[in-house]
Amino acid sequence: MKIGFDAKRFFHNTSGLGNYSRDLLRILARHIPENQYVLFDSKASDRGQDVLSFPNVTFSTISPGLFSRQLQMGRDAVAAGCHVFHGLSGELPLCWNTPDIRKVVTIHDLIFEIFPQYYSWFDRKIHLAKFRKAAADADVVVAISEQTKTDIVHYLEIPENKIRVIYQGCSPLFKTRYTAEQKNQVREKYKLPEKFLLNVGTIEERKNGLSIARAIRDTALPLVFIGRETVYTDSIRNISDPEQVRFLKNVSNEELAVIYQSATVFIYPSVYEGFGIPVIEALFSGTPVITNGHGVFPEAGGSSSVYIDVQDTDELRTQILRLWEDENLRNQMAAGGSRFVQKFNDDVIAQQWRQLYESL
Repeated sequence: MKIGFDAKRFFHNTSGLGNYSRDLLRILARHIPENQYVLFDSKASDRGQDVLSFPNVTFSTISPGLFSRQLQMGRDAVAAGCHVFHGLSGELPLCWNTPDIRKVVTIHDLIFEIFPQYYSWFDRKIHLAKFRKAAADADVVVAISEQTKTDIVHYLEIPENKIRVIYQGCSPLFKTRYTAEQKNQVREKYKLPEKFLLNVGTIEERKNGLSIARAIRDTALPLVFIGRETVYTDSIRNISDPEQVRFLKNVSNEELAVIYQSATVFIYPSVYEGFGIPVIEALFSGTPVITNGHGVFPEAGGSSSVYIDVQDTDELRTQILRLWEDENLRNQMAAGGSRFVQKFNDDVIAQQWRQLYESL
């Protein structure tokens, strides 16, 4: 089977949708090697070159023209002999030379509808129109969680039987066990203490990092944030001691994986996510997790994580102190989390994608 992909996010997004695209193509290329995978975009980048090194993965430049991604990409996929086309980020091309090509679209979340205050009116309308059109045109809509599936049915009015839930995985870097020497090298480079709290992800209002900073005020617990900074970051800095709360920049993916494994507790108090990939990165790393008790988070965190009301700073503080002081509890949570997170392993995900593509 030959499968084409809209590779815009694959090549040009550094995190989020980009990581999803690169991880999925890596999983497919390795675990379903008999298929051919064609990445369509106007230009490639240095990202994802490890995936392009697989012999069954190729890059194809879209034919030039106005709105080439919308108007030319589908036609190019048909001309290239693709049996299936997969939009990786809620969009599909508008034009095709034949109706015979099968179409799949992955929808990650509909946060722009659920929390419209984080988006402009124009962006919300554009996102909604694109998602509705893609979901209507697709033969199968893939949701990355049961929560997203529920949102798709509600907001896009797509029948439930058209939607498949296939979770996303994460980079093998987070499953690699690092030595004490490797951890010490990274700790010394970033001047990290022996024990620390960790938060990973874009530092924005929806991710709610301010609640962690408030929870640890008047304690000596060190906190490390890793993620793209926004103006919201200033609200955290304004109430924090810079000796206690650190913001790390230019951290490589391998260093990030080492830091996950070095952290004492991972805290993810996000208000809403389509899935919450940092949660499974932490679980694969053997680091206990505190996260939101509502929405998608229990899907990602399993029964061995600690769940809180993310608006209740006192509850968050209580749980942080409880885990910080109880090593046995942390070890139990890490062991339970490690067992649970195996459902997000590459071979499990690959089998689900194999079944979906073959069903078309």
